[in-house]
Amino acid sequence: MLQLRPNCECCNRDLPNESLDARICTFECTFCSDCAEMKLNNICPNCSGELVRRPRRPAAALVRNPASTERVFNPAGCAAP
Repeated sequence: MLQLRPNCECCNRDLPNESLDARICTFECTFCSDCAEMKLNNICPNCSGELVRRPRRPAAALVRNPASTERVFNPAGCAAP
């Protein structure tokens, strides 16, 4: 199950479950669409995987499976591979 991390690893922008701007790789590294496109060329700086739009979890499913509250912020590592 996806963690649905709450923020962009590069700029720390909030990315709640309902956000259409969240991008993830297969390891769930999470970035906002601006950082993914403008800084990273849609390539994850951590694993070199493709960054794609993160799916949204239906509100009813969030009750039993809430989004993560753990923030990952690593601006120093936010450079295109």
